[in-house]
Amino acid sequence: MAFYLKKTKLKWRTYLSIDESFYSHEKKGTAHKCYQSLGSVETWKEKGIEDPISHFQKEVDALNQEKADAGARKISDISPILHLGYFPLKSILDKMKIKKYVDYFKLTNDFTYDLFELLSSLVYARAVNPCSKYRTFHEVLPNLYEPVSYSYDQLLDGLSFLGNDYEKFVELFTVQTKHVFGIDTSKNYFDCTNFYFEIDREDDFRRKGPSKENRKEPVVGLGLLLDSHQLPVGMKMFPGNESEKPVLRDVIDLLKSQNNINGKTIHVADKGLNCAKNIIHARKNGDGYLFSKSVKSLPETEKTWVLLDAGFVDVKDKHGKVLYRYKSCIDEFPYKVEQEGKIYTVKLREKRLLTYNPSLAAKKRHEINRMIEKAKTLTASQAKRTDYGEAGKYVCFTDGKGNRASVSMNQDAIDKDLRFAGYNLLVTSEIEMKDPDIYDVYHNLWRIEESFKIMKSDLDARPVFLQKEETIKGHFLICYLTVLLERIFQFKILENKYSTTETFQFIKDFKVTKGESKYINTTKSSDLIHELALQSKLPLTNYFLSETQIKSILKYKI
Repeated sequence: MAFYLKKTKLKWRTYLSIDESFYSHEKKGTAHKCYQSLGSVETWKEKGIEDPISHFQKEVDALNQEKADAGARKISDISPILHLGYFPLKSILDKMKIKKYVDYFKLTNDFTYDLFELLSSLVYARAVNPCSKYRTFHEVLPNLYEPVSYSYDQLLDGLSFLGNDYEKFVELFTVQTKHVFGIDTSKNYFDCTNFYFEIDREDDFRRKGPSKENRKEPVVGLGLLLDSHQLPVGMKMFPGNESEKPVLRDVIDLLKSQNNINGKTIHVADKGLNCAKNIIHARKNGDGYLFSKSVKSLPETEKTWVLLDAGFVDVKDKHGKVLYRYKSCIDEFPYKVEQEGKIYTVKLREKRLLTYNPSLAAKKRHEINRMIEKAKTLTASQAKRTDYGEAGKYVCFTDGKGNRASVSMNQDAIDKDLRFAGYNLLVTSEIEMKDPDIYDVYHNLWRIEESFKIMKSDLDARPVFLQKEETIKGHFLICYLTVLLERIFQFKILENKYSTTETFQFIKDFKVTKGESKYINTTKSSDLIHELALQSKLPLTNYFLSETQIKSILKYKI
C-alpha cells in the first residue's frame, strides 16, 4: 500500500498526520494506521512554514519513493520460519519441574550461562531438526521462538558438563518421570546398540568392536532400559570393545537403587544378553528374567524336543492362517557358574517356550539359499576368504600346508540352519506365566529396537563428529532425553493413538512463517494435529496466528 497526508479539521484548526494504508485480513480489505502525527497547520505557520501542507506532502512523496525503490522484499539472512512443534516437549519439561533441579548445579559451579536453557534448547533443536552442533547453534536455535543467550563455545562447554555427569541427569529425569507420570518396573526391557565414528584411530572410549552396522570404524556402546510401558528409565554408555552383557546388571542395579525399588522385576532381553551371570544375578536379587536363546546351540536332547511335531498349539488370524505355533516345558536346566576361580554347575527350574513362525521360516530359508548361492559362486571363482562375508559360514576352508587353502561347501552348517529356520526359544524364570503372555511380553522388545531407530534415524545421532568423551556422552544424553520426552508425549498425552513416525512428523513439521503482521501456519493437516488442537484448545489448525496465540501455544500446560 502507500503513505498519504491526512487532513483533519477540528475546532477551526486543521491537523495533519502521515498515515499508511495496508491490507487487513480481519476486514478483508484496506485499513489505515497513523505513521506520524504532525500537529496543526496553524502551529507550523506560526513557526515560519508558509505552506505546511505542501511541505509535508514532499515528505510523504519521499516516503513513497523510498518504498518504491525498495521494490520487492529482499532475501534476508534471517529465516522467517519458526519451529513450534517442540511445545509439547516444553510443556512436559515444565510439568516435571526439571529446571528447579538443574538450577541446583549453579550452587557449586560458576556457570556463565543458564544450564537448563542450554539443555532444554538442545533437546528442542534435536527434536525439530537434528544436525551437527555447529549447524544446530547457527541454523536451528535461532528458529526457536525464544533466542538463546549462550555462545557456541558455551554450548560445547555445557555439553561437556552434561556428559561428564550424564548418569545424574538420567536419574533426575527417571525420578521425575516416576513422580509425575508414573513408571512400571515390574517388567524391564533391555538391549544394547553401538554408534560408529568416522575416525581411523581409536582412543580409550571409541574402540573397535562388533558393529551393528558392520562398520570397521571405532564404536561406542549404549545400553537402554525401558519400563513395562516402554518409557526409557535408564541408559549406560561403554567403550565399543567391551562386552554388553555386564551392562544389563549395572543398569538394573542402578535403577533399583536410585528409585528405591524393592519388589520383583522381570528383565526382558534378547539372546545377546542371555548368559549365566545375568541369570544368576537376577535370581540372587529376587528378580525374574525372560531371554531368548539360540536353538542351534542347544544340547542334542533339547534339539530333539524342538523338532518333535507333537504338543504345538496353533495361533491363527481371523482367516484361519497360522501366525505362529508354540509349545512349552518346565524342567531344571544346568548353568555353569564361576566362583573364586572354580566352575560350578547350578540347576535352575525354568519354563522354556518354543515358537515356530512359518513366515519367518520362509524368510530365513530364502536368506540362507541366497548366501549358499553366493558361496558356491565365490568358491567356483576361487575368491579370497574375505570376499565371502556372512556366506563364509557355509564354506570349509582347509589349510593347504603352504599351498593355497582348499574350499568346499559346509553341508552340515547348511542343513542345520535350514532345519531350525523359523524356530525361537524363550527362557524364563516365570514358570506360572501363561505361554501367550510370555510370547507377548517378549515381543514388546520391538519397542526398544524402535527407540534405537529413533536415535539413529529420527534424531540423526550418527555419525558423531564430536571428539571429547564428555561431549560425546552429552550428545547421547540429549538424544536419550529427546526420546524420553517424545515417548511421554506419545504414550501419556496422546495415549498411544499415533505411531512414533506420526508423532515425530508433527514435532518436525509444525512450524510457521513470519508475515508482515501475523504468522502463517503452513503445516500439513493431519489427524494428530486436529486431535491435539481439540484436546489442548489451542489454535493449532489456524492459518493465521498472532504473537499472542504463539505465546499461548508455547505456554501451554499439559
